[in-house]
Amino acid sequence: QVQLVESGGGLVQAGGSLRVSCAASGRSLSGYAVAWFRQAPGKERVFVAGFSRSGGYTYYGDSVKGRFTVSRDNGKSAVYLQMNNLKPEDTAVYYCAAGRTVITSSLMNSRQYDHWGQGTQVTVSS
Repeated sequence: QVQLVESGGGLVQAGGSLRVSCAASGRSLSGYAVAWFRQAPGKERVFVAGFSRSGGYTYYGDSVKGRFTVSRDNGKSAVYLQMNNLKPEDTAVYYCAAGRTVITSSLMNSRQYDHWGQGTQVTVSS
C-alpha cells in the first residue's frame, strides 16, 4: 500500500514561484503513474501534470504548460511540482495521486488513480 504525503504549499504573490513535493511511503513509486491534480473551492478536481507508468511520458494541463514542471525521484520515491509565474487562478488544494493500472491515454482521469495524498493548499494573491 502506497501512502502519499504532500508538502510545500503556502501563500505566494502573483508572478512568484513555489515547489510542492509528494513523498511516498510503503513502497517505491517505480511502475506507478503519478500525477498532480488541483481543486479550487466549488470546482471539480482537475489534472495539472503527471508521468506515465514507465516515466517516459510527461503531460501537462493546458493552463499550466510553460509555467509548471513536474519531476520525480524514484530513488527517493518523491515527485515534485515546480510552479513558476503563478497566477491567482492557480489557487487550489494540490493533490498527489498514484496508480499502477493507469493507461497513458487516461492519465488525466482522476478516477484511474488508486492512491491519494491529503493535499496541500496553494494560495496566490494578486
